[in-house]
Amino acid sequence: MDVRQLRYFLAVVDYEGFSRAAEQLMIAQPSLSQTIKALEHEVGVPLFHRVGRRSLLSDAGKELVGPARLVVRDLEAAQSTMASLKGVRHGRLELIAMPSPAVEPLTTLIASYSRQYPRIALSTSAAFTAEDVISAVRSGGAEIGLLGSDKPISAPEVDVVQLERQPLVLVVNPEIDDFGDREIIGGADLGGQRIVISQRGSLMRALVDDLRADGIDVEIAAEVAHRSSVLPLVLAGAGHAILPISWAPLARKLGLRIARLEPATELHVALVSRKSDPTPAAQAFLGVAGAYADTVSEQSI
Repeated sequence: MDVRQLRYFLAVVDYEGFSRAAEQLMIAQPSLSQTIKALEHEVGVPLFHRVGRRSLLSDAGKELVGPARLVVRDLEAAQSTMASLKGVRHGRLELIAMPSPAVEPLTTLIASYSRQYPRIALSTSAAFTAEDVISAVRSGGAEIGLLGSDKPISAPEVDVVQLERQPLVLVVNPEIDDFGDREIIGGADLGGQRIVISQRGSLMRALVDDLRADGIDVEIAAEVAHRSSVLPLVLAGAGHAILPISWAPLARKLGLRIARLEPATELHVALVSRKSDPTPAAQAFLGVAGAYADTVSEQSI
């Protein structure tokens, strides 16, 4: 088993098939198939089930994905370290983020990072729960994860940097504004209102569920998995929305109004990373994140 075989194996996984993987690797598909067959022969078990023109991971293949990513990433870390010793700062950094932290602070972090390290390529994948982010970092699916939770994050096997707290706000469509331009709105005021919410597991959905459990008749106008659908639905008049304050600048640019919710509910945003041997690209991002956290802390004093 060698790194080339593992790279090819991961390409088939990531691009969901041999044809697209071969295109991305810029090799002939028969060559890719032969390499995977040789790897399967070496490990003694099939890594994929061929169903028609599709290739589905076997149980053994699923078990190999995490260790394979770690091996490939550790090799890239070694190569990047050697390159940095020659004064060349380049490489690739894989991130994973939940929807709201992916709006902010990830936008600010990436902008700052790209200015300082323009030759490092960034790749960001999506996750909908904190558990998914932490699992991806632990397994090697990503080096750094950005997540939000109803309390400060504490997780074994990963390092945690607490970045900021984002209060939840009500995004109001002025055309259906029943609140009289009030800047502070209580939970009881949402009775009878139509609210666009995200799926179960999010803090925003939990707040609406708690209000309904308390007997406040909040009407769910739409439940969306993709957070990017929320503001367009509010603009279309489907209802108001509860979102972290990180969405406020974009909402205001779209002509929507922002009101604070009382009692306050906060989303705790944190960054998680592998405890051992981060790549130079990841170390640099952690430095940028640490500076951001320090700035946020100073502003709150």
